[in-house]
Amino acid sequence: MELTRCTSCLQYSPTLTSPTFRHQATPKPSLRTISSTNAVVSTTRMVVKARGGGAGEADTAVVEKPKVIRRFQVSEGHPAPFGATLRDGGVNFAIYSSNAVSATLCLIALSDLHQNKVTEQIPLDPLSNKTGDVWHVLLKGDFKDMLYGYMFDGEFSPEKGHCYDASKVLLDPYAKSIISRGEFGVLGPEDNCWPQMAGMVPTFEDQFDWEGDLPLRYPQRDLIIYELHVRGYTRHESSGTQFPGTYRGVVEKLDHLKELGVNCIELMPCHEFNELEYYSYNSVLGDYKYSSSGISNCGRDAINEFKYLVKEAHRCGIEVIMDVVFNHTAEGNEKGPILSFRGVDNSVYYMLAPKGEYYNYSGCGNTFNCNHPVVRQFILDCLRYWVTEMHVDGFRFDLASIMTRSSSLWDSVNVYGNSLEGDLITTGTPLSSPPLIDMMSNDPILRGVKLIAEAWDTGGLYQVGRFPHWGIWSEWNGKYRDVVRQFIKGTEGFSGAFAECVCGSPNLYQEGGRKPWHSVNFICAHDGFTLADLVTYNNKHNLANGEDNKDGESHNNSWNCGQEGEFARISVKKLRKRQMRNFFLCLMVSQGVPMICMGDEYGHTKGGNNNTYCHDNYINYFRWDKKEESSSDLFRFFCLMTKFRRECESLGLNNFPTSERLQWHGHTPGKPDWSETSRFVAFTLIDSVKGELYVAFNTSHLAVTVTLPERPGYRWEPLVDTSKSAPYDFLSKEVPEREIAIKQYAQFLDANLYPMLSYSSIILLLSPDENA
Repeated sequence: MELTRCTSCLQYSPTLTSPTFRHQATPKPSLRTISSTNAVVSTTRMVVKARGGGAGEADTAVVEKPKVIRRFQVSEGHPAPFGATLRDGGVNFAIYSSNAVSATLCLIALSDLHQNKVTEQIPLDPLSNKTGDVWHVLLKGDFKDMLYGYMFDGEFSPEKGHCYDASKVLLDPYAKSIISRGEFGVLGPEDNCWPQMAGMVPTFEDQFDWEGDLPLRYPQRDLIIYELHVRGYTRHESSGTQFPGTYRGVVEKLDHLKELGVNCIELMPCHEFNELEYYSYNSVLGDYKYSSSGISNCGRDAINEFKYLVKEAHRCGIEVIMDVVFNHTAEGNEKGPILSFRGVDNSVYYMLAPKGEYYNYSGCGNTFNCNHPVVRQFILDCLRYWVTEMHVDGFRFDLASIMTRSSSLWDSVNVYGNSLEGDLITTGTPLSSPPLIDMMSNDPILRGVKLIAEAWDTGGLYQVGRFPHWGIWSEWNGKYRDVVRQFIKGTEGFSGAFAECVCGSPNLYQEGGRKPWHSVNFICAHDGFTLADLVTYNNKHNLANGEDNKDGESHNNSWNCGQEGEFARISVKKLRKRQMRNFFLCLMVSQGVPMICMGDEYGHTKGGNNNTYCHDNYINYFRWDKKEESSSDLFRFFCLMTKFRRECESLGLNNFPTSERLQWHGHTPGKPDWSETSRFVAFTLIDSVKGELYVAFNTSHLAVTVTLPERPGYRWEPLVDTSKSAPYDFLSKEVPEREIAIKQYAQFLDANLYPMLSYSSIILLLSPDENA
């Protein structure tokens, strides 16, 4: 399974439809009194009219009239749009909650946040401040250094799906920026690992100069993606950046990405998060999070810093894709905290079993109820916000198969408007046409950006090659990763499957009408071994995670090349370097979209830990000092291979290659070996720029001399041979004594032969034979 455990995230951004669920209020035993500087909350009895026609008594929070004059002018407000929005000379607040019996808007001064104080409370009148299931209010006044949240009261019956607690100040799911502690890793009052959080109130002064920034709109087939962690990329002291571990730090190091040759960065989730969630066994280093401005200006500066990153990336010719998590939240299972969604409307936002238990298709304690009408609209609004306001170029969806599962309280009337005969859809059932994916695929804004699915979840729903796509969605090709790992390390029986991978996996995508670029190819990603660890460890070494090495994937298709761990014989280390080059060469010559994992370009190691979600230290930090060492010969190879791929017209095809362009070979031309024992694959590829390429992989432990295809009037010239030491592994024009190196092959090439060592791969180019 791909994701044993991932960092818990809450996705925020910016009307919504109201569901038809009914709420029957019931008495609640007691309610804690909350005080603030301007108001007092008391417990009182009231009769609540249920939409089903009945009435019930409930304890609810009622705010007494303030003892000092409020600084805000309060009016009814509007039910749309959701969130805090500038409107009519003030700020309109609107939030959906179908089951709450009362709602209070909480305004929190930045100075009060860290003391868990509410500065001002605005009780919402169910008659004038509620439309349908939407609570709303319009405020005019001075919002300087002001944040906001909500308190909801209602039934606390987890077995019925309700978790209302009027003592909790909740985050608005639509908040544009979230503020918590000001200093990274500092515990809250009484050593609280979950200090109070609040949302930013927009002001009319909010602005950002995009300087004419426009989407780059690269064809997806031309992308070379780099999976990047914002904090880890520059947090290590060797980065030498002014703002390590932040958006601005990434901007300082964009030149590295340009040198590497990538034109798209996929940012791992870089929203507000709780760095102390795993505090009990994770040592945390102290400084700010992703924004160098910390919590100044109530989060507005953080928004502008992210926009600055996107603008500067575009200026460098690099697109920005967001890795987003809409499969679970940080609220965990029934033992988790009440932060936002759970306290706003638990039964709406989460996939619940009949007795209120949380379905856990995410492996993180809960599952977001993605195909509920309100929730899917929330997701759509979030994505639109990131495209229109933040200028991002696309999204990669974590555990995207969850977004294809039917919602809790599912029924055909609720979703389709009418009942279906024999409708037996139950919660979590995979849907062939999931409403959320339908909406996203046909949205006029989102159709123009990249949509990439991680097409599986931890509940066993594996949809690689079968994800509902509408011709729009591409996928992380997990099968490519698994097959390539098996073949390159010399496992028998994978030559045919490997050839499919090189062609863009037509066995997965062609029948459904998709193209090679719908396959996002990768060898390594943030989950699992790094490229260096893939060739250094047979087994995971996750003791540092504090779970007795029980976490993380146990089946990695890795090979340590004969000796476990970093301390090994010289011969083993040389083979490992060769294998890393073999993997990357394969990635660069395969049809589809290649993705590089951060740090693999210099051979970053995590010490064999394949599940480093809980580490904010050197294990996950990009080591700029290592990149500069002599071992960075690997970085040179990476740069030259990405450049070669960009130069070749044939390595990013819009359609799957046919026999007119591609021919397969074995040890002799035109005779490929697809037997179970074959460890050799070779092919020639017609290229309008390079003429013709010959590419071969020998993953046997034995050396072999191959016979090359005859091309009268031309001869094959070596370009790449992973068995050679740098710089002769890639014979670029600047290699010293390049001509002498080429002549060393002459006696073989004159006979149309080429010797290949064990576990090596080559690229030859066709050039005119001057002696012909």
